Amino acid sequence: MPEENGHMIQPFRNLCFILKQPQDTEFSERQIPKISTPHDVLIAVNYTGICGSDVHYWEHGAIGHFAVKDPMVLGHESAGTVVRVGSAVKSLAAGDKVAIEPGYPCRRCGDCLAGRYNLCPDIIFAATPPNDGTLAGFWVAPDDFCYKLPDHVSLQQGALIEPLAVAVHIVKQANISPGASVVVMGAGPVGLLCAAVARCFGAFTVVSVDITPSKLDLAKAMGATHTYLSSGISAEENAKALREQCNLENGADVVVEASGAESSIQASLHVVKVGGTFIQGGMGRADITFPIMSMCQKEISARGSFRYGPGDFELAVGLVSNGSVDVQKLVTGVVSFKRAEEAFKMAKSGEAVKILIAGPNEAMHV
Repeated sequence: MPEENGHMIQPFRNLCFILKQPQDTEFSERQIPKISTPHDVLIAVNYTGICGSDVHYWEHGAIGHFAVKDPMVLGHESAGTVVRVGSAVKSLAAGDKVAIEPGYPCRRCGDCLAGRYNLCPDIIFAATPPNDGTLAGFWVAPDDFCYKLPDHVSLQQGALIEPLAVAVHIVKQANISPGASVVVMGAGPVGLLCAAVARCFGAFTVVSVDITPSKLDLAKAMGATHTYLSSGISAEENAKALREQCNLENGADVVVEASGAESSIQASLHVVKVGGTFIQGGMGRADITFPIMSMCQKEISARGSFRYGPGDFELAVGLVSNGSVDVQKLVTGVVSFKRAEEAFKMAKSGEAVKILIAGPNEAMHV
């Protein structure tokens, strides 16, 4: 059996953590999935991180028009150990550690062929109804959506490659150049990782903004050069105070909005400089009040960012491998599979930055 750090992986159970309806979950043993094409890989899932979307499904049973109508396995931020490979797989072998990219596009539509497979209308994405997720003993994936981890990168770090790839995609959207000034609104996991990646891309000034002091302390450890504690004043007043406090008199070259909060989005348009770039990465309410005159008068370039695309996972693995981004700093704790619902409650309460759930076949020393 594969082994890492004394943790024996016993790939024989496919126990799954299943959402039946909002805040109603169960554990159920399902049949081990089968390799169905020569390019498939069977993976024993070792660790899965909890994402905000997972919590939203758990709490409300829906995100927008994606509603849980049938029992659904949760989870999509995972890493695991290859157990078996299809006959055409050359890049992976049994025993390899991999980070899992959890969305599989059609590969044939216009967006896929244009290199925008994250926008594929027929993408099958883990833990997005009606598709099951990765909080299970086993997962089958195409080999080209599994990323081999170097020996010195742990499986726990591997489970954080997915949110890091989200941050990589956001920062790529901004076209950050060396010497740039960047403000990141929100210091949740993706916001913290955006700050770290922005520094890797050459930004000289990176300001992390949040309403929680402890998150800003972590932002400094992740690479932010400045922090700003947002207060209950107007968006324009917060923006003015931020610019003054962080020596951004003319505004920031780039503002990344990673919270989805309306007030944060509004402040972003007042923080970005004339001719600057605004990237919306955080997801919030479908409709908000938006300072469109500020956007027009400043001639701001505005873009959205959704999941990740070609090259994002490879770069994320590289940034962890060479020590540029220390994703382990985000891990508040690791819980056993049987404590999965407790982990969701912790994530919802805001007590944790990132909780990892060990797979049912990951032997934990407790």
